[in-house]
Amino acid sequence: MKSHKLSILLVSGLAIAAAAACGTDDSGNGGDKAGAAPSSAGPVSISVNCEPPKTNKAERATFEEDLAAFQQLNPNIKVSKVTDAFPCYDPRTFEPKLASGELETVFYVNFPNVGRLIESGQAADLTPYVNEIKTFADYNNSIDLFKKDGKVYGLPTDGYGMGLVYNKEVFTKAGLDPNSPPTTWADVQAAAKKIAGLGPGYVGYGEYSGNNVGGWHFTASIYGRGGSVITDDGKKAAFNTPEGKAVLENLQQMRWADNSMGSQLYIDWPALMKAMAGGKMGMMLGAPDVLISLRNDFGGKFENYAIAAQPEAKALFNGGAGYMINPKATPEQIKAGLKWIEYKFLTPGKGQFDYVRAKGADLTVGQPYPDLYGADTPAGQAVNDLRKANANIDAAQFAGWVEGSKGIPAKAEPGPYAQEIYKILDTPMSAVLTRKDANIDQLLSDAESKVNSLLASKG
Repeated sequence: MKSHKLSILLVSGLAIAAAAACGTDDSGNGGDKAGAAPSSAGPVSISVNCEPPKTNKAERATFEEDLAAFQQLNPNIKVSKVTDAFPCYDPRTFEPKLASGELETVFYVNFPNVGRLIESGQAADLTPYVNEIKTFADYNNSIDLFKKDGKVYGLPTDGYGMGLVYNKEVFTKAGLDPNSPPTTWADVQAAAKKIAGLGPGYVGYGEYSGNNVGGWHFTASIYGRGGSVITDDGKKAAFNTPEGKAVLENLQQMRWADNSMGSQLYIDWPALMKAMAGGKMGMMLGAPDVLISLRNDFGGKFENYAIAAQPEAKALFNGGAGYMINPKATPEQIKAGLKWIEYKFLTPGKGQFDYVRAKGADLTVGQPYPDLYGADTPAGQAVNDLRKANANIDAAQFAGWVEGSKGIPAKAEPGPYAQEIYKILDTPMSAVLTRKDANIDQLLSDAESKVNSLLASKG
């Protein structure tokens, strides 16, 4: 979920361009229709989303700076509408816009939604245009998710693998060694009990329980234990297993026997992040970029956090995000949209990879993501060289994750209907955190039946 930019003063020309970029179109409605053909005498008009919110001043300023610079370089491209979002994907807003055909020309998509948008024809075929992107040939295998039958329907711009995020300061207060984080779930449980014992408000371990993120973390947890959510052919549920039961039993034990998870439910992504940033939570599952978001979006003390490998992981949940283009877009709009994606997200030294700029603005540089290019490709080497040359963070905060995750096979999210599956799996996650007597066998059985019905209905 995320990119990392900086705030600098714009020269007057760029400021004017940015203002124009965020204004309304000629009709005064604040945006363009993706399928509207551009005037032969005027610029091609596109809309984009996922601008950082106003509360994230540094990243929003950088986004607007990049938008202004992009339009100065491409005067025939008019970005007629820019939509902010936090987080960039929220099913409560994305799904209605998708159903009504009101998504922007260039829209953010997280990995679980990629497959279904391709299957349903809700993303433009970019194949004829992608070779115009200078770094396209350098992509690692993350690009494969956006391909079907030899065609390309989107571009990844972010990628992550799960780990154990923890607060070093809280560890120290609890008498734990912040340089030796838990490596087993038994260690996690023991550490969580010590942290909760610090007193009122302290939570040893935090977990999601709703809004699809509960099911998302169930998936990450069962993958780590060696299990799956659906069968390899995608036709049946596969989580009503000892591995799935172990995930829920572990949470039930920490919540009710140990009282190390507190009584607060974290229904959505911002809720748990806000709690972690508050300084009294010890651990949560997350990706390396969580550390940056805790600082930039929630005011956490960056130096207090670190990330280690997911305990006992046999497979590493692999996710991320990218951008697709509205299928109503004209060829001219597709080309314009790809130019924006390339400038903002895919060019070493520009946009999210402008590490010189980021360092100058005291934003974090050196974190091991996004991981988009092969290490031995020109783009991959350029990005890594820029990171090393401008690093301003303690690499040790990420070292446990980098080293501990080596050799753990990546495992993709569960098919094109992952979000619908996550919604079903929210129920057992919420149940074990709200009911001491929750029947785990029954919860898994009920969820299995619902997922099987879902998959059967999809054919």
